[in-house]
Amino acid sequence: MRILIAAAGSRGDVAPYTGLGAALRHAGHDVTLATTDAFAPLARDAGLAFRSLPADPRGHGAVTDKRELMRSAAAFIAELGQGFADAMTEGTDLLLLSTTTAPLGWHLAEATGTPTLGAYLQPTAPTGDFPPVVTGSRSLGRTANRLAGRFALHMTDRLYAQAAARLRRRLQLPPLSAARTRRRQERADWPVLHGFSTALVPRPSDWRPGLKVVGNWWPHHEATERLPAPVEDFLDAGPRPVLIGFGSMAGGHGERLSDLAVRALRRAGLRGILQTGSAGLAADGDDLLTVGDLPHALLFPRLAAVVHHAGAGTTAAALRAGVPAVPVPVTADQPFWAERLAALGAATEPIPFGSLTAERLADALDRVVGRQTYARAAATAARHMATEDGAGDVLKTVERLTGS
Repeated sequence: MRILIAAAGSRGDVAPYTGLGAALRHAGHDVTLATTDAFAPLARDAGLAFRSLPADPRGHGAVTDKRELMRSAAAFIAELGQGFADAMTEGTDLLLLSTTTAPLGWHLAEATGTPTLGAYLQPTAPTGDFPPVVTGSRSLGRTANRLAGRFALHMTDRLYAQAAARLRRRLQLPPLSAARTRRRQERADWPVLHGFSTALVPRPSDWRPGLKVVGNWWPHHEATERLPAPVEDFLDAGPRPVLIGFGSMAGGHGERLSDLAVRALRRAGLRGILQTGSAGLAADGDDLLTVGDLPHALLFPRLAAVVHHAGAGTTAAALRAGVPAVPVPVTADQPFWAERLAALGAATEPIPFGSLTAERLADALDRVVGRQTYARAAATAARHMATEDGAGDVLKTVERLTGS
């Protein structure tokens, strides 16, 4: 089968699909990843064909204000919609759509008759179990959680309205609002597989039947890949270090965060690895190491703890490694994942990014490294995650849908 996976956003919104795509390719399918140009190397390293989506997510990671985040998202979606149709070529047998691309991909599917399957990294369907992941709020009660979930979808439809309308005109489809398109998908029980662990988010019992939680899809890395020699040397030179990194978040805060991180590590008496990321973290010293992008699956099991922004991918990777965390959520769905980690007992209470100080971070590191309860909770979750086969479940669903 010729499968096109369409995903867009930050690195964490794209990288998991490289592992999923590689699994589908190993099963004999012809897989293309359509995403923004910045992530073309990720697709090609996984052995996937690449197709460009015409938007630039860079800079969005620096946005923390909610209104500005909405404006930034609207601009990104407008860019994405303008050339989305170009990514779809004749002969695609199945279109896999992420949370970000689904509201555009539905129109492509209608125009071409191509079957589609949702492959989401976040739980977006309303439920009484928890409030919308984008609000960052604690539970409002079952009825209010569901109402808030519907409102969040309404706001999403508003974000996509103009881009969807332009796309339908280009595809010569009759007018249909973004909200009506979504309701049509829901009535048809459009299948969505969610690539996160039930250790973090058990499947809500009030979801419609077509919504499944299958387990994580992990970013691809070669089985022969090893950590660079300087990293191995540092890991072997003393007690397990703590990794501090904010992924694609916190751009422009590098100098302040680097200083804060070093002071917190010294105060807690811990060795540290600073991951550069978009913030540009860096530090020098015998007890410190600065690194760029490294496979989480190779590095995280060697750590004492991880301080991270609580993006879905980093949250899952730390948990998979059985390593406790100090979550410092910045924006969007990160407070949701941070709260989930803390509720499991595998992380300290989240420290909101705007409230982060060296003293608060040092105190959290003292607790998360010094008390074994956090590590035990993370190890329990890791054992649960090891029983899940997210990519395998997608493969089974694909073959069931297509009869292949």
